[in-house]
Amino acid sequence: MKDDANRRVRAIWRIGTTAFLLTLTLGSAAQQGPLRGTLPAPAASLAAAEPLAPPANAPTPAMAVGTTTATATATATALESSTKVSSPAAEPVPPVPPAMPLAEDFDVRRFEAMAQQLVADQRVPGIAMAIVHNGQVLSARGYGITDVQAAEPVDAHTVFRLASLSKGFAGTMAGLLVNDGTLRWDSKLTQYLPSFRLRDPEAAGRITVADLLSHRVGLTHHAYDRQIEAYVDYRTLTTKLADAPMACQPGTCYRYQNVAFSLIGDVVFAATGDFYAQEVQRRLFKPLGMNDASLGLDGITSSTSWARPHVRTRGGWVSVMPKSTYYELAPAAGVNASASDMAQWLLAQTGYRADVVPAPLLATLHSPRVDTPGEIRGSSWRRDRLGAAGYGLGWRVYDYAGHDLVFHGGAVQGYRGLIAMMPERDLGIAVLWNGESSLPSGLLPTILDRAIGMPANQRWLDIDFDDPTLFVDADSPREPQPQKNKIGSNATRATAAPN
Repeated sequence: MKDDANRRVRAIWRIGTTAFLLTLTLGSAAQQGPLRGTLPAPAASLAAAEPLAPPANAPTPAMAVGTTTATATATATALESSTKVSSPAAEPVPPVPPAMPLAEDFDVRRFEAMAQQLVADQRVPGIAMAIVHNGQVLSARGYGITDVQAAEPVDAHTVFRLASLSKGFAGTMAGLLVNDGTLRWDSKLTQYLPSFRLRDPEAAGRITVADLLSHRVGLTHHAYDRQIEAYVDYRTLTTKLADAPMACQPGTCYRYQNVAFSLIGDVVFAATGDFYAQEVQRRLFKPLGMNDASLGLDGITSSTSWARPHVRTRGGWVSVMPKSTYYELAPAAGVNASASDMAQWLLAQTGYRADVVPAPLLATLHSPRVDTPGEIRGSSWRRDRLGAAGYGLGWRVYDYAGHDLVFHGGAVQGYRGLIAMMPERDLGIAVLWNGESSLPSGLLPTILDRAIGMPANQRWLDIDFDDPTLFVDADSPREPQPQKNKIGSNATRATAAPN
């Protein structure tokens, strides 16, 4: 009887130890990247890679597959390895099928022709577009001109302002610190910013790093964005958050933010001792080979080639000076990049640069934490194609016609952009343009519909892309043009907050 009791004690101890080791293996500080070209795991494995439980109002598990093609096999491998530490007889995780092929009529040259036609018709001055698939760059090109008043051709290295596409960089930067063990997703904001206050004193102490990056701080939508437009400085606005009305308790509802979101930059500084911009440059831009990328107004204006922002007037497009306002909020809207840069960023976000961005981290970033049903009622392609919408950590996650889509859009005065990844097809797309027009956004659903083989009965762009003369000749590089110093007028008409 005594031996039986001892065996029971040892069994209980082994179970407890196994649970402890499994927790350590799956913890955020222990994330490890897979080899290049690994494949996605089932949604259940992805959920296991996330150290925090989802909130009560998060999207259903069917939406939680929004991750990248190289993301989840690494997670499954971690699960298998952690199980084998304590139980050599555990069943291995079954292999995951490779990404589905693109539909037969997926033709990159047609999409390039569409972009070319948009600028040829002066629908927008300039466009930069990047498309990646299966770890390969299918296209990274520029179209049109940088400035209607001092025309230079847009090429693969022409820099555009990303606006809220910057939020994906902020989420990834924070995730790298979580991966290092420097931060935790559930670290409290006040641990790094002890003087931070909200109208509800107790609420301020409950905000976590994950809450910041998923817009769940509890404030009303776009708190103090109007003051940003009025050139009130960022430090003043963070102090004013103590008086801002609250919509809910932290972590319980989604309300999109720019000022509050940017507090993650202060957290990065407090945790590392280095400024946010320096860390992004060191940890992301440089190792990924994003050689044209920068942060801030000085970053874009000092670029060798950069696209000037344009607003529409009765006389047509007018170039304007970039506004400094949202550049003060570097995590929310501070990044500048070219088509070449965005191709490298897409490769990293689809799991092909695990040496820089570990795949289990991507699974965490791309998993929805809160429902955002208002997104379904947005633009026409959202209304027609989206079945569900959520927000992860710096990324939106959609159900696009039954397929998971990781997405973000951005808009500030004179610039627009979008980025999307469809994990099931191992496809990534980025489109940037320098004019206040929504028309180029139709490139995205056009490309996605072709990728999944949807009938071409919906025209997202009112252009004819079957004309072979419109195809861009990738073998005919443009002649280099001398640079001009003129950067357009000082017009300030029309504004747009990052989204």
